[in-house]
Amino acid sequence: MKLPADHPRRIELNDEVHARPPEPLSAPTRVSYLALLCDAAQRDAGWSAVRDLCRRHGVEPPAGSVMHYSADLGPFRLKWERHTEFVRYMFIVGGETGDPFANPAIAALPGDWVAALPGQLIVAAHAALIRPDSGTIDPQVIGARWFGGNMPVGAAVSGGAATAMTDFRVHGDGFSRHLLLDHATTPWQAGRVIQRLLEIDTYRIMALLALPVARESGGFLTEAGQELARITAALVHADAAGEPGLLDRLTRLEAEIENRQSETRYRFSASDAYYELVRQRIDELREQRIQGLQTFREFTERRLAPAMNTCRSAAARQESLSQRVARATRLLSTRVDLTRERQNQALLESMDRRASLQLRLQSTVEGLSVAAVTYYVVSLIGHAAEALHEAGFAVRPVLAMGISIPVVVAIAGFGVHRIRHAVSGKRDPDGGLAA
Repeated sequence: MKLPADHPRRIELNDEVHARPPEPLSAPTRVSYLALLCDAAQRDAGWSAVRDLCRRHGVEPPAGSVMHYSADLGPFRLKWERHTEFVRYMFIVGGETGDPFANPAIAALPGDWVAALPGQLIVAAHAALIRPDSGTIDPQVIGARWFGGNMPVGAAVSGGAATAMTDFRVHGDGFSRHLLLDHATTPWQAGRVIQRLLEIDTYRIMALLALPVARESGGFLTEAGQELARITAALVHADAAGEPGLLDRLTRLEAEIENRQSETRYRFSASDAYYELVRQRIDELREQRIQGLQTFREFTERRLAPAMNTCRSAAARQESLSQRVARATRLLSTRVDLTRERQNQALLESMDRRASLQLRLQSTVEGLSVAAVTYYVVSLIGHAAEALHEAGFAVRPVLAMGISIPVVVAIAGFGVHRIRHAVSGKRDPDGGLAA
């Protein structure tokens, strides 16, 4: 049977549920784990480093770019994963008893290769899967023996099949420590628990990246809130002359808040997402309390939840302040617009008055123009009549001038009137110049 054509991403989406599978682990096993904060170029460089490590150990990695990769390189097993903001490496070595943290898995790697890894180290951890010496687990003894005297956090996990412990501290070698005591886990089950413990550590730190941002935002938000209060207080008694200056201050403040929001919005939203992942991974552990120990959930809710509340509070304060500034800006913009409307109305009235005065002045000028034209034209007629009189014609200059005055006045007045209307562009319905 021939099926319809596949959606371009059918296989990719189907295989997404199988992405980043856990490594099967059997006690005793030592795991070293690194998570490095990277930009896009560094994430690509991380994959190049993995390819180089594989070639050093005679293993040919897959061509092209991948999101996760695992391989047995002989002295150790490698698991590599690319995430949105970070890249993580897991190195696995098995088969050694004794102190699980004395000879960590990362010691099997070339030192120069580890030192050259791209990115900024955000998490470094050792995890050990061992079988307990006896059926009784004494947290104080375990803390003194493997956690530098620190009281561990832990619980029975996976329905009591194992006991997980950590102190969430960075020890002298730069690594934190996770211990999984295997009672009756399967290899895949043990691998899932180790992976969840390391993910809890990683996502916890990634969630906390927003905490310094929230603390830094506190001072800015306080100062911005005070500035908004000063502007709104001045707005109550501001006159038309002061409103544009207040609007300028308000728009500058709005721009600063929007810029700060654009810088922090991703970090705060990412923090919420990582915090939710931490809680999910703790749920998947299926914890059972051990007398005298804090569980992972208790420790996380006590330590991490307040930090996340601080981040959420900072994000909420930014949003609230942005909305308050936007409301004040709309109010002040409305007042400025009304002031401009009044100013425009006054300007139009002033223009009407000037136009009326100009019309009266123009009428006066027209009268003077007609008189001046009449005077000069009549004078010319008088000179012409005198010339004719001297030539022997029976013409009386004074009489000719007197008779021409009304005619010249009428013609001059009509001409000036037509010229004025020609300039103003007004015409009568018949196509002539209107009066």
